[in-house]
Amino acid sequence: MSEATTEGRFCIDLPDSDAATALAGTGQSTLHRLENLTGAAFALRGLQLEIKGNSYQLEKAAAIVELVRPIWEEGQIVSPVDLHAAAKALDNGKKNDHAKSTNKVLARSQRGNLLRPRTIRQKFYVEAMEKSDLTFALGPAGTGKTFLATVLAVRMLTERKIEKIILTRPAVEAGERLGFLPGDLQQKVDPYLRPLYDSLHSLLGQEKTNLLLEKNVIEVAPLAYMRGRTLEESFVILDEAQNTTPAQMRMVLTRLGERSRMVVTGDITQVDLPYGQMSGLIEAADLLEKVDGISVCRLTSADVVRHPLVQSVVDAYAELDKKRR
Repeated sequence: MSEATTEGRFCIDLPDSDAATALAGTGQSTLHRLENLTGAAFALRGLQLEIKGNSYQLEKAAAIVELVRPIWEEGQIVSPVDLHAAAKALDNGKKNDHAKSTNKVLARSQRGNLLRPRTIRQKFYVEAMEKSDLTFALGPAGTGKTFLATVLAVRMLTERKIEKIILTRPAVEAGERLGFLPGDLQQKVDPYLRPLYDSLHSLLGQEKTNLLLEKNVIEVAPLAYMRGRTLEESFVILDEAQNTTPAQMRMVLTRLGERSRMVVTGDITQVDLPYGQMSGLIEAADLLEKVDGISVCRLTSADVVRHPLVQSVVDAYAELDKKRR
């Protein structure tokens, strides 16, 4: 980074054209978003980024660009989520924590994208999964609960730290009629398991995923298939766990065998159980939160990494829920 050359102007030297293109974004969309976030003016001149504004605008603009440096320096496009997460961390005085999360690369997707925690709480979640044999992740849709768990599971499989990945979720109807779906039981529950297949395809590709499924190295199955088993040397992900009953949750938690770990994810605002039925996820997270070796991570709308509007949707419904209580 160069020094400020004159009052109201600051320049950042970029390593190569790939980094410049990644930082600018399509049609310089990333620079326009940076302008909206900081009030500063941005101009890309060859391999130099010029920023103009008052001292406060310059300081904030330069800090955000530096926080997302690990992304654009690798030639990766900086998304609106990345920019807003960096700006929020800066506003909350958590610049150093955010920098550590951005530097924590977990894997590379089939499309070549570097996969990393994108918020501070996501970083804590990943670290919890790395150190604990049992981790609960509670949070709204789009916070990366299941995807980050799948990334870590695939990484551990690749490193031969586990022998098998088991992905499961309860086949609870969310307004649909399961009995009217065509096919046998496996075909009936496949739509409920589709998000898990999608995560695997993005990490391994469809061909390798199918091969590992055929070899039973990866198993994707409804929760009912877990009863009576001991899951050893496995990475188990229980998804949509808000739709488990307390009995189902107790059943699956006691399946954990030697040299295995389990991640239980769910959104307690989207329980599809019959009215008045206690969610096994809510009960288990409260009951086990202070047990040694178990981690409970609570993600919020600030950790949503889908379309920026998803965060607004989550917040709006959260406010509605408060009014109804």
